[in-house]
Amino acid sequence: MNEKELINYYNKHNEEKRLLTKHANIEFITAMKYIKDYLKDGYKILDVGAGTGRYSLELQRDGYDVTAVELVKHNLRYIEKKGIKCYQGNAIDLSRFEDNSFDMVLLFGPMYHLLTMDEKVKALEEAKRVSKKYIFISYCMNEFAVIYHGFMEGYIKEDIKNLDNTFKVLKDNDNLYSYVRLEDIDYLKDKCNLKRVKIINQDGPTEYIKNIVNKMDDETYELFINYHLSTCERLELLGSGRHILDILEK
Repeated sequence: MNEKELINYYNKHNEEKRLLTKHANIEFITAMKYIKDYLKDGYKILDVGAGTGRYSLELQRDGYDVTAVELVKHNLRYIEKKGIKCYQGNAIDLSRFEDNSFDMVLLFGPMYHLLTMDEKVKALEEAKRVSKKYIFISYCMNEFAVIYHGFMEGYIKEDIKNLDNTFKVLKDNDNLYSYVRLEDIDYLKDKCNLKRVKIINQDGPTEYIKNIVNKMDDETYELFINYHLSTCERLELLGSGRHILDILEK
């Protein structure tokens, strides 16, 4: 992971504005629905790679004890203004926290940017160490990258040099994003000896039709949310969206 380039990227990228769009909100709604399914009174939550604190703030409002870790100072200042406990740091070193310090750990950004499997294992091992119970992880999916950036946006002829013969995105130290397939996610789960609770297509077809979703009236948008939540666990849809949400148990 190139921390300097990542910080520069997020200093220019308005993450808070993105999350307020209808299409990006599907990702948030889905994650919060499943988080709340497993929360219990008194749970302590660690939000690693917290961004601008969207999840941290929502969970704190619900009365939970939330701590955020964020690499980018610009984002960190935004979180601090919201009155959330926060620290600057990254996912592969949570040494400031003792073992079993939190009931639930969220990794909703780090796995996008840790480029090697070794880095991903380190992050997951750290999350496991500080967690008593649950780890929620979001991944960027390989097929979305190929279909959307390659074919829909028309870059496939340029992208092909960064793909293997199965159209798997190759590791590239110049790329800020890391893309995985289901077998990679399974490898990480097994490598860290964690039990899967559920795996979910976090945003379904939303990113492919985001212009349509953003123009939906409220009634249609509500129907779309209901459709997505009723189908996001279907096995035939896993891996087709932009993000996968993997819920693991220690």
